[in-house]
Amino acid sequence: MKSQPQRILVTAALPYANGPLHLGHLAGAYLPADMYVRYQRAQKRDVLFICGSDEHGVAITVTAEKEKITPQAVVDRYHAMNKEAFKNVGISFDNYSRTSLPLHHKTAQEFFAEFHRRGILREKQELQLYCEKDKMFLADRYVEGTCPSCKYTQARGDQCENCGTWLNQAELIDPKCKLCGTTPIVRTTSHWYFPLGDFQTRLEAYIKERSARDGWKENVLRYCESWFKEGLKDRAVTRDLSWGVPVPVPGYESKVLYVWFDAVLGYISSAKEWAAGIGKPDKWKEYWLGTDTKYVAFIGKDNVVFHCIVFPSMLMAWNDAGREQYVLPENVPANEFLNFEGQKFSKSRGWGIDLQDFLKHFSADSLRYTLAINLPESRDSDFYLKDFQARTNNELADIFGNFVNRTLAFTEKTFNGVVPSSGSIGPLEKEMIAVLADAPTKIGDLYDRYKFREAVIESMNVARAANKYFNDGQPWKTSKSNLEQCAMTLNTCLQVVRSLAILMEPVVPVMAQKIWATLNLEGTPSAAGWESAGELKLQAGHSLKKAEILVTKIEDKQIEDIIEALNNPAAPEQPKPAIEAKPKISIDDFKKVELRLALVISAERVPKSEKLLKIQVEIGSERRQIVAGIAQHYKPEDLVGKRIAVVSNLQPAKLMGQESNGMLLAASDSTGKLELLTVNGDLESGSLIK
Repeated sequence: MKSQPQRILVTAALPYANGPLHLGHLAGAYLPADMYVRYQRAQKRDVLFICGSDEHGVAITVTAEKEKITPQAVVDRYHAMNKEAFKNVGISFDNYSRTSLPLHHKTAQEFFAEFHRRGILREKQELQLYCEKDKMFLADRYVEGTCPSCKYTQARGDQCENCGTWLNQAELIDPKCKLCGTTPIVRTTSHWYFPLGDFQTRLEAYIKERSARDGWKENVLRYCESWFKEGLKDRAVTRDLSWGVPVPVPGYESKVLYVWFDAVLGYISSAKEWAAGIGKPDKWKEYWLGTDTKYVAFIGKDNVVFHCIVFPSMLMAWNDAGREQYVLPENVPANEFLNFEGQKFSKSRGWGIDLQDFLKHFSADSLRYTLAINLPESRDSDFYLKDFQARTNNELADIFGNFVNRTLAFTEKTFNGVVPSSGSIGPLEKEMIAVLADAPTKIGDLYDRYKFREAVIESMNVARAANKYFNDGQPWKTSKSNLEQCAMTLNTCLQVVRSLAILMEPVVPVMAQKIWATLNLEGTPSAAGWESAGELKLQAGHSLKKAEILVTKIEDKQIEDIIEALNNPAAPEQPKPAIEAKPKISIDDFKKVELRLALVISAERVPKSEKLLKIQVEIGSERRQIVAGIAQHYKPEDLVGKRIAVVSNLQPAKLMGQESNGMLLAASDSTGKLELLTVNGDLESGSLIK
């Protein structure tokens, strides 16, 4: 058995902040990464789990122009949306960062500047389409024309989506600027290139060595081999665009770093942000620069070239300087694609279901389990809603949940919810205990070898064996005929319930914690330690809590409604308008504002005004009058007795001849809907709000 590393660094591909996550994203990289990390934590290994939003690139600027908002507004929306979706589905990142942060810009610029200073980068002049009307070079997605290979009339400047041919935009027939529709001209522009071909021999040796050591997937190796067979070529590091990391070289102020170059460095900047957040700004170096770190990069197959070839070559180039020595990926366990109801997920065709929408209908753990047992580890796989229902009902509920619930229910009924004493161990017990003792090593080995589907199957097999043991033990009979044997059966079953909470925690963390709490155990299943899942730890006499249903079955109508919505999609929801933030203020400026809790004593309309109410409030021992434009939203009598937030140190003003000594706080949306900020509870009026 190979020795374990001192620490493990795990990254998951940075999702592009230009749209919501769907189930395919989760199955491709994030769920397997989270399962691996949760298992390693249970093994008490030092693990850092890093991710973040990829927030640069042409697709974002195109979206911004289409919606007439800024690129920052686009990435702010989707960063928040996807971060929340990850949280709701239980992905346990140690840090989820974003590439628009100044810290990331600085990190990416440091790499570029180092390569530039050492003469690694090559400056080249090239022909690129230029729009004279918009006064700009056209990046790939800003130009459209006829494909020279298949004559498809809507080919992009980098690739024809119809035939898959990679294109140089200058090859397009009858190209048009997508912004204004005019025909662009060809101009010369300069860019810096990274000499990827110079690293091919070293990259081939690196992949061969790491694959032999940690068992790389065949699909990943084949993909790399196809790139090596064609021969690696220089790759542009800069591009003509306004949105991105500015190029830190004089004369290139109007250009940015190509998103492929800066995005992979987001793993490093995210680790730096994590270290700063825990008050140990140099802590990231233990993971990225430690010789005893094992680095595992989880991605989908469309990112293989960047993580197996491009990123390692960049790290090699940095390490050649002999200073900081970054670790290279020990393994890149890339998954294939997940299809939905037999078809590829497609944003343009509106086919599929977003993660956040799916979680509105079904539990995160049910989704995690079904995806885990269908992971596209070696070939594309399919997610069918009917299969999701069957997996949830027939496996999670009828095998796993049923065993847990009936064990706890029988213990409650027969032994008043207390772990009974174990008696003499018979053949049935020996067989069940042997399964339990073998499980942590057997399942753990599968996790260590990135065989997640098999690990989930073996974990569920423990529950299957436990159900058989329960049935063979017949506690419903022995509770009346042989109470000692009944106690032995239920004691063993409770030990298995505890073990299943640990073994299933990487897959269904919410259910696992619910079991743990019902067993009246402190902490979490993973904190108990992976190996303890093979041991009988529950003591006789230990009190349990009342069990609740662990898994709710999915009804046919729930699935039918989703399928109906897919086949008859509603009009897409319009994105919320971007919020234009006012200039930032200092904390000292903010401290000048005094917010206090006020009790409304009385309220009445201001004569001859449709909008104003005259409100008498109590602020501590002081009474004041505040005039507010809320008459169209609140009746005077509805305000009496409310505890509201007010600005108490505002200069008095007169409205419609009425003095207003303060300002109440309210929130309103773009439709004009307004709600007062109120405080529940019994805090005294005059209490400071801070």
